[in-house]
Order: sequence, then C-alpha cells, then structure tokens
Amino acid sequence: MINSTIMGIKEKVSEELLLEEETVKQNEIVLFNDDVNTFDHVIETLINVCEHTAEQAEQCSLIVHYNGKCTVKTGEYTYLEPKCSKLLQAGLSAEIV
Repeated sequence: MINSTIMGIKEKVSEELLLEEETVKQNEIVLFNDDVNTFDHVIETLINVCEHTAEQAEQCSLIVHYNGKCTVKTGEYTYLEPKCSKLLQAGLSAEIV
C-alpha cells in the first residue's frame, strides 16, 4: 500500500512538471547572416529593437557572421512577433522558432 501511494505521488508530480513545461513554452527570434547589412546596422537594430546593450549586440553580430545565425531574443510568441517584424522591416533576416 505504501509503495503504490509513493508511485501515485511520483506520477502526480511528473504530470505537474510536464504541464508546467508546456505552459512556459518559450520561442526564439533567430537572426541569420546575410551579405547585405553592415555590422553597424545590425548592432544598432539589435539595440533599438531587441533592447540589447552595445556589447550584447556586437557579440550577436559576430556570432551571426561566423556561425550563420544566432538567437537574439527569447520569450512568448506574442512578445516576439512585433520585434521580429521590426527586424525584418530593417532589412535583417530573422524568424521566430
């Protein structure tokens, strides 16, 4: 009886953890490298749109340049969508994943 009670508690805790993971689903804005935009433009845009510090924006621009892409913002889709739209309007290549 005690063993089945412990198993029941473990199952309930597992279900609660799974539910919690589902409710805090985070999306990401991924910025992609291109041959058009300058480092200065990318950095300024990340500062203005994604509220990066100058250092964060510079690091992201270098990661994008050398790796081809970089996550620049994380959050719920409704929070990210207008920011991603502004990045696209600025001529950057980005998408929400």
